[in-house]
Amino acid sequence: MKPPKKLFGVIVGCLLATTLAAADQPGLLKSEFIYETAPFPSCHASTIAESKDGLIAAWFGGTDEKDPDVGIWVSRYEGGHWTAPVEAANGVESPTKRYPTWNPVLFQPKTGPLMLFYKVGPDPRTWWGMLMTSTDGGKTWSKARRLPEGIVGPIKNKAVQLASGDLLSPTSSEDVGWRVHFERSSDLGRTWTATPPVNDGKKIGAIQPSILVHPDGKLQALGRTRQGKIFETWSSDEGRTWSEMTLTDLPNPNAGTDAVSLKNGRHLLIYNPVTKGRSPLALAASPDGKTWSAALVFENEPGKEFSYPAIIQTRDGLVHVTYTWKRERIKHAVIDPAKLQLQPLTDGNWPK
Repeated sequence: MKPPKKLFGVIVGCLLATTLAAADQPGLLKSEFIYETAPFPSCHASTIAESKDGLIAAWFGGTDEKDPDVGIWVSRYEGGHWTAPVEAANGVESPTKRYPTWNPVLFQPKTGPLMLFYKVGPDPRTWWGMLMTSTDGGKTWSKARRLPEGIVGPIKNKAVQLASGDLLSPTSSEDVGWRVHFERSSDLGRTWTATPPVNDGKKIGAIQPSILVHPDGKLQALGRTRQGKIFETWSSDEGRTWSEMTLTDLPNPNAGTDAVSLKNGRHLLIYNPVTKGRSPLALAASPDGKTWSAALVFENEPGKEFSYPAIIQTRDGLVHVTYTWKRERIKHAVIDPAKLQLQPLTDGNWPK
């Protein structure tokens, strides 16, 4: 029996997308949708982690961003395929009150359960942080608990675990301007401390940092601004204090970014390399966090949205990325960093 034409077209389209993506750009091994259909029309703000049981991704989905029916959805990679999305958390407060959820962040510490941070509340100025854990790779979850007052958890991008075992969470607030700060836990999320904001929200309005770890022990944070460029700030004391925030040459259209430090000391940054719009979505590489080269482009369709990426390196050395695809689906890409072919960026501009 032949498959229905519509289904056949979907299958062929997915196979072609994966094949073309891998063939066109060195280092890009696979590009695929995590799901084709789901019980929600809109999605955004994905996150990915490698648990002890394999890859897991999460995002928020519902009618539309800010709508009360928006929940946190999870999918696991099993047997070469992503499982159907399952709602792991929502903002139900009572039979008559429900808030939207926002920006999940998955993180697997070296020891202890998988962590799922997310936010609940009517908007980013008034939301609060929540945390759930899983001991079976995300198949089941603990009861959600609210983080302490003034602590919201990683705001969009993953935490890092320092050599001391401390978790350092990159976060930000939007209630008094856009300001970045960092939260620290020495007991896997049971108690927390926080730095003051590292910027005043006026000269540079910045949110959603990522943390890079350099071989000399220095930390670098990069992220989104309202000033048309990606910001950076540095720490020499494991994130307790940070340098004055400055703007890099890298363009930013007021959209989310993410970054990761690889095992070989190189750093990768995924972002929209333009000052307006959220296309294209691209990957840059750097030996030192200062000089960046173009690596590859994931999407480049004018006028469409490809945004809010997440990036990790797994135990096998490969790099995994997830991102928002037109607010309709979440896409997953796999990269072999050893096969990337780099081109220099001039004054932060992407090569033509």
